[in-house]
Amino acid sequence: MRRLNLLLIIMVLLAGSVYAMEPELKQVDPSEVCMVNDTIMGKPQIPVEVDGKKYYGCCQGCVVTLKKNPASRFARDPLTGRRVDKSEAFIIQGPRGRALYFESSQTAMRYLQEIKRD
Repeated sequence: MRRLNLLLIIMVLLAGSVYAMEPELKQVDPSEVCMVNDTIMGKPQIPVEVDGKKYYGCCQGCVVTLKKNPASRFARDPLTGRRVDKSEAFIIQGPRGRALYFESSQTAMRYLQEIKRD
């Protein structure tokens, strides 16, 4: 009986450690990101519609930038290096509240797994 209890405890601990090794993937609401300075603001930002797509800025200066500067509406996926439209990106929080833009949730998860290994 003691052996069985010990075995069960070990199995539970191992299962917990395997689960803990999986990085958490938490998508950020795009409306809470200033897409000009790529900062997660934690509250709704000013919506800016350009060519039928919705971007967000924190102030009127960012609104003007998003409307007039096409480069401000794009980022590079940190894993693949491909260009990503910020209005369509899968966004997660990076270091110091920075927004990281990904092509998909799959590339975001792969990125998190890679940085966790390092």
